Amino acid sequence: MQTQSSPSTPPHGHKFAMTALTSLFFMWGFITALNDVLIPHLKAVFDLNYTQAMLVQFCFFGAYFLISVPAGRLVNRMGYQRGIGVGLITAAVGCLLFIPSSYTEVYVMFLGGLFVLASGITILQVAANPLVTVIGNPATASSRLTMTQAFNSLGTTVAPILGGYVLFSEHADVSADAVNMPYFVLAVVLVLIAFVFMKIQLPKPNYEAHPVDALPSGSVLKHRHLVLGALGIFLYVGAEVSIGSFLINFLGEEHIMAMPEAVAANYIAYYWGGAMVGRFIGAVLMQKIRPGLLLGVNSLLSVTLIGIAISSEGAVAMWAILAVGLCNSIMFPTIFSLALSGLGHQSSQGSGILCLAIVGGAIVPVLQGLLADSMGLQISFILPLLCYVYIGFYGIKGSQPVHQSSPATA
Repeated sequence: MQTQSSPSTPPHGHKFAMTALTSLFFMWGFITALNDVLIPHLKAVFDLNYTQAMLVQFCFFGAYFLISVPAGRLVNRMGYQRGIGVGLITAAVGCLLFIPSSYTEVYVMFLGGLFVLASGITILQVAANPLVTVIGNPATASSRLTMTQAFNSLGTTVAPILGGYVLFSEHADVSADAVNMPYFVLAVVLVLIAFVFMKIQLPKPNYEAHPVDALPSGSVLKHRHLVLGALGIFLYVGAEVSIGSFLINFLGEEHIMAMPEAVAANYIAYYWGGAMVGRFIGAVLMQKIRPGLLLGVNSLLSVTLIGIAISSEGAVAMWAILAVGLCNSIMFPTIFSLALSGLGHQSSQGSGILCLAIVGGAIVPVLQGLLADSMGLQISFILPLLCYVYIGFYGIKGSQPVHQSSPATA
């Protein structure tokens, strides 16, 4: 076992490093949720239909699918600390690309900037998640991960409020260059954090392997509950992102709340904030309730709430769709852990598959956009409803491991 990091990183150094890492989780949560405000802004600026507007999420979450594996190899080669620096600088470059995009007023350039930004965030996730587990006492690694995830949720809660104030306030112009200042500030903050990470000393892991540093082999796909779980991650991330992406436009519908965009942006905080609060509630409930059963119950509640949002009007529809955020809270970690159950030495390969399945956040919103353009915005929420139906099936039935001797056909 390596001991060289101990003298170079005293306990107070661990605390400072942990604080710096926590800021990363907050930042990528903030940037991800900021898309929910950016989408209606760009939709108005470029007069886009819903399908075209959802290309924002397609480019952003598509980076997870395309960059995760190369990012794992990059981090293996450079080390976690330098990998974080590269991720932060890459994300900053993506933010700065918004400035020339606004002057040329070309939507495709905005999408390119978003892809670069998301690529940086992907590298950060590949590098930062393992580091959280090696900073400090190994016995408290789970609590550290819980704390960092809570700050990630805090970022998703704060972003719509600040983003809505900047982009939709009375003094904000409905123009492409309205995004210049907020994303320039984000770029400066990211560069400053990168500078901090280049200066501080971080503990070094005992090995430089990472779950997503190679494409999974075929053998791991024999685990039926893993394959079904990957589909569950795909549909869950897709549904969660899709609902958040359409919230401002949904609340602006005449028969719902007819809210101005600036007001509606504040209500997105209830959606993401519900997920933050629900994580703490879920952690307590899962000590007494089987995780798969709790996942099934939460999914059923989500289906019911979305059904109410589709079939009702006014405040009832609004609060029903916002309450889905509370149900979302335990879904991602629960699906993830159930899918990896019993995989043993193949867990790293399974983790790689599940990480790639996050690409659902790119696909499902575009599909809902197609439905919104052809059938109407309110009825288009039938798509995330169907996603939660499957997640409920997975929690109750599909997550139960099947012996490997069974046929691998689902």
